[in-house]
Amino acid sequence: MAKRSSDTSPITGQPPAPSAPPAPHSAANPPDSQPVVLVEGVSMIFNIANERLNSLKEYVLKLVQRQLFYREFCALDNISFRVDKGDVFGIVGVNGSGKSTLLKIIAGVLEPTRGTVQTRGQIAPLIELGAGFDFELTARENIYLNGALLGYSRQFIDERFDDIVDFSEIGEFLEMPMKNYSTGMVARIAFAIATVMVPDLLIVDETLSVGDMFFQEKCMNRINSLIEDNGTTVLFVSHDIDKVERLCRKAIWLDKGVLRLNGGVEEVCEAYRNSQ
Repeated sequence: MAKRSSDTSPITGQPPAPSAPPAPHSAANPPDSQPVVLVEGVSMIFNIANERLNSLKEYVLKLVQRQLFYREFCALDNISFRVDKGDVFGIVGVNGSGKSTLLKIIAGVLEPTRGTVQTRGQIAPLIELGAGFDFELTARENIYLNGALLGYSRQFIDERFDDIVDFSEIGEFLEMPMKNYSTGMVARIAFAIATVMVPDLLIVDETLSVGDMFFQEKCMNRINSLIEDNGTTVLFVSHDIDKVERLCRKAIWLDKGVLRLNGGVEEVCEAYRNSQ
């Protein structure tokens, strides 16, 4: 049975009380040896309908008649790895290899079919462009909405509102509904909100692949600042292998839901390039 655990608490909440005293430290178990992310034997299986149903009525009829059949699709198969505090960890693989599914499990968006995921600290996820926004609302309203979904209090957003607007450079479009925004403008707001605080774990999935090169560079500089000045741990997914090599120190290579290689970023990226 799949399990996940986290000592994460929202900015407005209190840390959970320990259920038992911590184990004594030893040479094999130093004080900071506990990983920020620990993935053990994680598998994710989706049920896909064998036929397309065009209406709820069709679905109910098939269900009642016991004619609703599915096939299993294994998106992830027995994945295990750890990410330690301060790591900048890359995940590479072709489209459909399970990268985004894995990040959603780590962020708590999906529950794995099998295996366990443990995370420590505050997570800032930038997984799916547009997630956490209502595109009928203005940018101003969405800053508060998205911030609330990330666990920020209204006071916290009030205090950092100008920082978010300044970084995203969308000041003159604040009162415009976000349905009129380009994907690059949406990415600007999403990144600015997620990084306005200092997260323990920053998850970035292709968000930096949209928008102009100058804003991409601005985002990379902020990520580097979080890493170097605050020790933030980063999980980074990109099809730009050169960018993964520049930013990351360790990496894994996923192929059709299977972990092919786990090691130093140069070794993993070179093996991935040679497989193409």
